[in-house]
Amino acid sequence: MGLNIVIFSLFVSATLLLVSSGHAADDSERKAYIVYMGDALESKSLAVEHHHSLLSEVTQDEEVARQSIIHSYGKSFNGFAAYLTPDEAARLQENENVVSVFPNSFRQLQTTRSWDFIDMPLSVKRNTQKESDIIVGMLDSGIYIDAPSFDDKGFGPPPSKWKGVCQTGVNFTGCNNKVIGARAYSMGSRKNESAADDVGHGSHTASIVAGVPVQDASFYGLGQGTARGGVPSARIAVYKVCDDSGCSDVAILAAFDDAIDDGVDIISMSVGGPAPDYFADPIAIGSFHAMKKGILTSCSAGNDGPQLSSLTNGAPWILTVGATATDRVLRTPVHIGKNIKTLGVSFNTFNLEKKMYPLTSGLRAIKKGEEPNNFDTCDSTTLDENKVKGKILYCDGTFQHSTIKKMGATGAILRCGSSFFDAGSTYSLPVACVVDEIGSRIEQYLNSTKDPQGVILRTIPINATAPFVAAFSSRGPYYRSHSFLKPDIVAPGVAILAAYTKLKSVSGSSLDDRFNVFKFLSGTSMSCPHASAAAAYVKSFHPEWSTSAIKSALMTTASEIRVHDENVEFAYGAGQIDPQRAVNPGLVYELSKNDYIRFLCNEGYSGTRLRMVIGEHSNCSSIPKFGGQDDLNYPSMLIMQKDLVSTVSAVFNRTVTYVGNGTSTYQAFVKAPTSLKIKVSPDTLVFNEVNEKKSFTVEVNGPPLKHKSTLLSASLEWTDSVHRVRSPILVYPISILDQ
Repeated sequence: MGLNIVIFSLFVSATLLLVSSGHAADDSERKAYIVYMGDALESKSLAVEHHHSLLSEVTQDEEVARQSIIHSYGKSFNGFAAYLTPDEAARLQENENVVSVFPNSFRQLQTTRSWDFIDMPLSVKRNTQKESDIIVGMLDSGIYIDAPSFDDKGFGPPPSKWKGVCQTGVNFTGCNNKVIGARAYSMGSRKNESAADDVGHGSHTASIVAGVPVQDASFYGLGQGTARGGVPSARIAVYKVCDDSGCSDVAILAAFDDAIDDGVDIISMSVGGPAPDYFADPIAIGSFHAMKKGILTSCSAGNDGPQLSSLTNGAPWILTVGATATDRVLRTPVHIGKNIKTLGVSFNTFNLEKKMYPLTSGLRAIKKGEEPNNFDTCDSTTLDENKVKGKILYCDGTFQHSTIKKMGATGAILRCGSSFFDAGSTYSLPVACVVDEIGSRIEQYLNSTKDPQGVILRTIPINATAPFVAAFSSRGPYYRSHSFLKPDIVAPGVAILAAYTKLKSVSGSSLDDRFNVFKFLSGTSMSCPHASAAAAYVKSFHPEWSTSAIKSALMTTASEIRVHDENVEFAYGAGQIDPQRAVNPGLVYELSKNDYIRFLCNEGYSGTRLRMVIGEHSNCSSIPKFGGQDDLNYPSMLIMQKDLVSTVSAVFNRTVTYVGNGTSTYQAFVKAPTSLKIKVSPDTLVFNEVNEKKSFTVEVNGPPLKHKSTLLSASLEWTDSVHRVRSPILVYPISILDQ
């Protein structure tokens, strides 16, 4: 989810279906709902007939049923979207053929240096032919295909397995051998006329995954170098589900339905939002059916950090990715008077001509007779244009950069919280975001100086100790389930230079005349495609590996975070991706479809509802138990303590699969705080052939946790002197979430 893109509100479409009068349903109550019905039927035509029959039954009118339907899903799973009244939705939920009914909502959209930083240089060893056969499905805001990152020079025709289409339309004349497919979804009132990216987010994420190398790329001189994706030979298939208003659940499910059937290998989705239930979450539903077809879905964790339990997209079959910074951060110098010199945050390419400019504040520039707004000091409706013109404006709270630019302001300095300070944004005039302490000093200076002065300089690169987890990156535990650790991994997501669209200005303002094919963005939206590319890179060497094997390889070979974070693994999971090491992990933790079904059983799903989802006549009692604390062969281990008086006591059952060469002996090594006693049995595993499996237990014991905010971080590492297969272990009290 990119923080620099417009923050999309989560709202339910208010579009109403116009039907003839005299029907039982009140037109004003009709809203878009999704009716999920589980696994796909034998043919989509049968599904469409069934959907119409169900709608006719609840509306009691054939014509209303025909007009109500928005979309039928039937290629990869079964369901439909329709305009329903609350009463009709409730009656459909009671139908034995329906798994869930939930209202459509709109979810949020969540590099020259980043790939080098994670030890994946341009010269990295590649299996180019296999990489060229990999198709990454991008569910996002479309693509600006004229960007140099998507040039198809040297590419052959699409892989023979590709079954998708290329929909042309406004500002999108066709695909090429790099971008081999494109679909746009017009659902109800939403009219995505083509896959052309008029937001910029989709082009950015797609180029991080698979953009071809482009030399001398920069954002007006900032970050100059070779911009490229992690798997530059891979193909891109675009599914436009987002626009400036957000990402519709109806469109997201339609895109999953198509992408799975089209033949993609990896799905990358930098979109997210809350959902009350796994079967009322379009991303959890779509990614589950993708997993069943051998397709790994990589998702952004969200940008609501550093609060605990703020993470989204946390289903165990999803690769959930948080964001880190590299050793190059961008900072904007700010000088106030003679004594305040600081580094703010923004992506500022403007060069102001003078050494100093008059400085004022939103409170000082208020219109005569207006009441000051202490929570939003630069409310454009209260500002006096004559008091703003030619000055740098200090703001405590939000502001509209286009409006103050129109008023003639020279620039703006914003007081920002810590979660925004790692991000950075692009504005239509010189702007810098400063921390609270500097903001207080600026206010004091303004109140004590007759002729306050200031200046905002051009953004510069600064070396930093890295990686560290971005403050905005959402933290675990996952609010819907506390039995496994999330996020899974972290990847670069701060100040990433990648492709952009020329269909909007770089700041999004109509007053900005800067249009560029590269731009810096920050967010877990940027870290997600790094992980997607890493997964594709591993798959290019091991096309036969399961989704869980690829995910395990990325997690157990991840590098540890150098800069301490108080939320430890809830911030960074298993660590920072290391794609080269992940190609040869030595051992992997595999999960089958039955493992995920067992997980759903343990979460309370059962009976007909579960059978419709999995598409089989099995039930919870027929799924063999795995045992242990979490009953799940996950590459990490999590222990939740319900109180501060019980001792820590848990046993985890785990099975690893050998994916090395020849014979090998692995020894277990444990790192743990002195208060935890961790025993691994057996502590030696001997493998004689590839794909051989060995099981072991991890027993964790300790005294009661001392405080409601105590986090005990440990790890288990299997090593044969060549490979290091590391699993994080985290103990936490449930009370930590009450803070």
